Amino acid sequence: MDLTDLPISAFIAPTGHNRAAVAPLLGQALRLALDYATQAVDHSPLPTEQPPLPATSLPEQGLPEQQLLAHLRTLITASMHPAHPGYIGHMDSLPTTMSLVGDLLSAAVNNNMLSIEMSPAFSRLEWATLRELAQLFGLGPRAGGLLLSGGSLANLEALAIARNHILDLSDGALTSLSTRPVLFASEAAHTSLQKAAMLLGLGNQAVIPVPLDTDGHLDTRRLPELIEQAQERGARPFCIVATAGTTVAGLIDPLAPIAAIARRYGLWFHVDAAYGGALVFSERLRPRLAGIEEADSLTFNPQKWLYVAKTCAMLLLRDSSLFSSAFRIPAPYMRQQPEETDPAAPPTNLGEIGLQGTRHSDILKLWLSLQHLGRRGYARLVEEGCRLASLAYARLRTLPELRFAHAPETNLLCFRAEPAWLPPAAHDALNARLQTALLEQERIFLSLPSYQGKRWLRAVLLNPYTDEEIIDRLQAALERLIAQEHQRGASQSRS
Repeated sequence: MDLTDLPISAFIAPTGHNRAAVAPLLGQALRLALDYATQAVDHSPLPTEQPPLPATSLPEQGLPEQQLLAHLRTLITASMHPAHPGYIGHMDSLPTTMSLVGDLLSAAVNNNMLSIEMSPAFSRLEWATLRELAQLFGLGPRAGGLLLSGGSLANLEALAIARNHILDLSDGALTSLSTRPVLFASEAAHTSLQKAAMLLGLGNQAVIPVPLDTDGHLDTRRLPELIEQAQERGARPFCIVATAGTTVAGLIDPLAPIAAIARRYGLWFHVDAAYGGALVFSERLRPRLAGIEEADSLTFNPQKWLYVAKTCAMLLLRDSSLFSSAFRIPAPYMRQQPEETDPAAPPTNLGEIGLQGTRHSDILKLWLSLQHLGRRGYARLVEEGCRLASLAYARLRTLPELRFAHAPETNLLCFRAEPAWLPPAAHDALNARLQTALLEQERIFLSLPSYQGKRWLRAVLLNPYTDEEIIDRLQAALERLIAQEHQRGASQSRS
């Protein structure tokens, strides 16, 4: 093939003849990554201004490497910086070092998780690793799972399998049903459930919201009533979804009682543990997930509290054979594997039993991170995050103007300023100003989610380098800023 119009470093030649040209480029890219990672504290957690984007038009002739590296520096500087210890607003953090190594090597090998033939080692590694994680959650000897690109896809496939299995839809068609399938989830459940219901042909109204109890959890006293009301209307309940780590407040639904209700009515029990599932690594905190072992399916995102670089999410099934019986579509263009006697080997090509066909080998960065940090290392990270959240809760409660949504159950803290000297209608705007001032003056980023019809400040104590000094600064800054707001308001009223 004639490659004369391509730069010599366009590819890494399998013969190695252009190694001398490629090595400096990769070396500079690695230095750029290290410079960013080791100097993230010098940037604001979230840039307040955005520079112009580099040209996006397709050039006739490829750009020089040095020009591209300069553009990369600009883009990185203008990006969100979750590695900053003051970035405590969302469920994002810096990735494990082994995540970077895993992604680099996965890209270099560029295997396709579509089939075992195209990813012989990684397919086996994924199936075996997720079987181990399913055992960690207590799902039983028949359990297993798949990686997907995000918790939304994991929830989608979980509901598809639940629908097909519980309603005995061998081909997934709804036309054979005389009643409308519905499922139940708390008012605080993730919006991906409504999207999944829409994509599955159920309609987003098929997700029946269960009110929250006074502590912010799915109200198990109301759940049976809602199930029976749906049955009386002629609907067909098929699934209950519990959340272990709600997005805004980090709360954990009462999993064991919900599991018992699901069994009583013959419904599938899915647990969206995309965030809070990480508690399973801590012997001390694992009891907060009591009942998760009863799940028929479970979503868990290592890209959150396990610090694995995006994307890395999984769906675990109590009975892994349902991947094949309730979801598999054989692909004639993929070589079929002979009968396997090794339990660690996947039963078929993973692309046939997952939502995605072509898929990046995310398993490498997950497996490397698990092996590098170990269960004890992850337990320490999870426990420290929860300790910091409890500490922040204790410190910030000394400020009388603050109201808290709930006491922290994970490493999330959700609060808002509601000073008596300001009309309630002005509280949302005050909290928005506090968010902006904290970022600009203290380089502390809190998110501003909507919850219970109001705007709240949310802290996620996730970054391993966020420490008590950040909590002290946050407390002092909030006290100062609220006092300044009070003084400003008093001055304006006098004038």
